[in-house]
Amino acid sequence: MEATPRFPSLDVIRGVAVMGILLANIVAFGLPEAAYFSPLAWGGSELPEKTAWFLNFVFVEGRFRGLFSFLFGASMLLVIERADAAGENGAELHLRRMFWLFVFGCIHLYLFWWGDILAHYALVGVLALFFGRQSTRTLVLLSLALLVVALLLNAATASALFAAAARATAGDVALWKGFASAFGVPPRAELLEQIAAMRGSFGAAAAWRWNHALDPLTFLPIGGAETLGAMLLGMAALRTGFVTGEWSRHAYARVALVCVPLSLIGYAAIGSHTMATGFDQRYVYLGSLVVSEPFRTIGYVGYAALVILLLRPDGALSTRIGAAGRMAFSNYLGTTLLMDLVFAGWGLGLFGVIGRTWLYAIVPLVWAIMLVWSPAWLARYRYGPLEWLWRSVVRGRPAALRR
Repeated sequence: MEATPRFPSLDVIRGVAVMGILLANIVAFGLPEAAYFSPLAWGGSELPEKTAWFLNFVFVEGRFRGLFSFLFGASMLLVIERADAAGENGAELHLRRMFWLFVFGCIHLYLFWWGDILAHYALVGVLALFFGRQSTRTLVLLSLALLVVALLLNAATASALFAAAARATAGDVALWKGFASAFGVPPRAELLEQIAAMRGSFGAAAAWRWNHALDPLTFLPIGGAETLGAMLLGMAALRTGFVTGEWSRHAYARVALVCVPLSLIGYAAIGSHTMATGFDQRYVYLGSLVVSEPFRTIGYVGYAALVILLLRPDGALSTRIGAAGRMAFSNYLGTTLLMDLVFAGWGLGLFGVIGRTWLYAIVPLVWAIMLVWSPAWLARYRYGPLEWLWRSVVRGRPAALRR
């Protein structure tokens, strides 16, 4: 949903986020689900693949997803406040937006890709509405409290996984096998089932997702605290002017110089330990979802500050990235369509064929497409195609599209 006047910094950060999220997700597009967390699952497990995993873990993992959530919170508050200022009911508008986002997300999840985040954002976005009138200080404190809650919940799950390692009971065996499907090495038959489905017909892939993808309501209690915390922190960042470029360059530099190195060092230590354990699924889970939690938050805040420092409002690259950010919804879903053309059976059928290292070679090509088509489209139209559709269904009438 577009609002004017726009903040260039917000658009550019969003553009960086939607480009960076592909770096995080490319493995999930091209390889079986378990390979996202462990190179032992599929896609090669030699030194080049392990190095690719490590570099992605240190520089990308969690930070761009967190940045997306952070910006979602800032944007939703901006839309609500502007609607209220224009005499509309901002809360009602927001709920309509979340309803349709949930619809789009479910279509994306079941028909195109198991890793959809939009339906989850819609549910958490409804919860975030109840905190929109809180003070900046309260939003920050609530965000930190939710960070602790997420950490403790995941730590409890990790404790149960460690306890089940002996596989002394049928329950322990079931728990261990369940975690192997996502964080370890699933049985080969399970991997081949997913590969066959993804290389098969559109219907076969959709059926696999319907039976195996984690539905939004089930995922809500698992990831909701972390996502809501990031959204509330994004609201606070909007209130303080952090994401709209209103801080001094010295302040942004200080945030970036503290947060970015601290996050990278933390992730490097966690990644090194995970590799040293031979990607034992207990430590994969512990490192990816528990110990990394604070470094994830610190990292995406630092990345946002760094992007604003590097922003050149009239620069060609900043303008193109900002255009990609204005069309983040279209670019996020458009990326899935492009990846399906490469990996799905109704496309080139390369799912599970390309190794982890070479998958990353696809990313710059997709970035180039984003940076070319986004400004070209916005030169003629007010909104991206899916932004226009979202706005139209929320308002109940077609929005003016052409400039």
